Amino acid sequence: MDLATAAGQADALAVWCGAVAAVCAVAGILWRATRALHHAARNVEDFVRDWAGNDEHPGVIHRLDTIEDTINRIDHELHPNSGGSLRDAVDRVDKRTQHLDGT
Repeated sequence: MDLATAAGQADALAVWCGAVAAVCAVAGILWRATRALHHAARNVEDFVRDWAGNDEHPGVIHRLDTIEDTINRIDHELHPNSGGSLRDAVDRVDKRTQHLDGT
């Protein structure tokens, strides 16, 4: 084997090693991009499932309606109205016990 043939084979080996390294780098980049897209798609799917809800876990709109109903019931108890609210009861007790204050 002469020197020119050995150098040519070394050059060919270097080119092939570079090509394999380039293919591996591209495959790694594609793998990372695919994993990132899969992760993003899973997050979007989780968000949509949580927003819509299911039989076991109500969706966002249903939970907001429940919170709004609770706030409305609390608000009803905090303001004088037909005599049945907590505020009306406190006002009645206050009126009955004013003479105990002494002022």
